[in-house]
Amino acid sequence: MIEVTRLNGTMLYLNPDLVLFAEATPDTVVSMTNGEKILVKESPAELTEKFIALKRKMMLGEQLTLNE
Repeated sequence: MIEVTRLNGTMLYLNPDLVLFAEATPDTVVSMTNGEKILVKESPAELTEKFIALKRKMMLGEQLTLNE
């Protein structure tokens, strides 16, 4: 799970395996596999960096924390 910020400032943990795509419209809209759309403050590029960091840690067998 990665931590993202909703537009109202609350935190949300997102499972990157359930993300179809993210687009800037200008707010970032994350489209999920279940059809849900989530508005977040992070840019699509920031989300991509978080996804890659999480996958890298998983592949290397490193200890994961909730905010990654």
